[in-house]
Amino acid sequence: MAERLCIALITERFGRRFGGAESYAVHLFEILSKRHDVTVIAREFDHNLSVKEVRVSRMPGWPGWIRALHFAWHANRLTRSGYDVVHTHAMGPAGDVHVVHVVPVRYRRILAQSWWRARLSCLQPRNIAYLWLEAASVQSLPGRYVVAVSPNVKEQLHAAYPSLRTIEMIAPGAHAGSIDPTVRADIRAQFGWASTDIGCLLVARNPLRKGLAATAHALERLPNHYKLAVVGADAEARQYLSSRHPALVARVCLVDPVSNVSPYYQTADIYVHPTLLDSFGMAPLEAMAHRLPVVLSASQYCGFAAFVHDRQDAWVLQDPREPAQIAEALLSLGEDHALREQLVAESTSIVRAHSWSAVAARYESLYLKVLQDRSQRPRV
Repeated sequence: MAERLCIALITERFGRRFGGAESYAVHLFEILSKRHDVTVIAREFDHNLSVKEVRVSRMPGWPGWIRALHFAWHANRLTRSGYDVVHTHAMGPAGDVHVVHVVPVRYRRILAQSWWRARLSCLQPRNIAYLWLEAASVQSLPGRYVVAVSPNVKEQLHAAYPSLRTIEMIAPGAHAGSIDPTVRADIRAQFGWASTDIGCLLVARNPLRKGLAATAHALERLPNHYKLAVVGADAEARQYLSSRHPALVARVCLVDPVSNVSPYYQTADIYVHPTLLDSFGMAPLEAMAHRLPVVLSASQYCGFAAFVHDRQDAWVLQDPREPAQIAEALLSLGEDHALREQLVAESTSIVRAHSWSAVAARYESLYLKVLQDRSQRPRV
């Protein structure tokens, strides 16, 4: 796309340290902001990109659903004019391109519940607000496109909103990471890891939701030279480990959320991701981009698993709740250097197929469709 566009991005938080969906937006607009004029409308910022910031009040102390309605109202008001394309990662009526990162509210609260629980959900103000915001996001209008970040989310959207005939699927990307031996040595020294230790890594903003408990139980089954680093550790994760696995304190390093995870990928030998609910799961892909062998949950738990082949380019856990399966994977990869090298070599094609440059090009093609359809859209 040769034309320079004026683009508004709507996202509640804009920064890599906030999580996978937020990191997706930053990586994408790191490329798009070099070719287009970008304004980001958000509550919180933590980035170094050349974009214009418009900050919406955080409304501390108010319930989440009221904050979501407040943010959607402001985003809609701020983007009614002045932009060629409005790209949103937040629910609400504003937006030409709406990106869905998680299980749809209607699917989770209505279709996946029993009859009486679904009806009860429809009586709760919180659910009414989120269902309305989501319905406004996916309303069929000329020039509006809905994007799912994984095959799982696309299927759930089709089930929840059968009238949505066309749903684009654009998965996250990854940058091929460089390996700096000095960085690796420095951080391993900070962790107290010896050169003979097998360093395992889990990156998650909510580690207990991404398999920390099962991983800790698995680590107890492994020799002492197997160590674990958790990047993105919160207070809940720290409390869990100290109270439930005190014997592992010397073998587990907990790191606060950071904007740049690359040094920690370079430090590890194996990446482990036994998540129970990830619409996609950017961290395993980023680990592959840093030439790490990856252990991850099957596709019903982790959307990214739909793109890999078990024991060929990744080790797929059929039941990530089972510590024995995690321990088997880590022990096998830790002891079998050839197997580690095989997974790394085979995963390079996956990394190439998911470059952020390719992702940005797909969105620019979508923006072109928006502009072509604009003349047909009724004014709202």
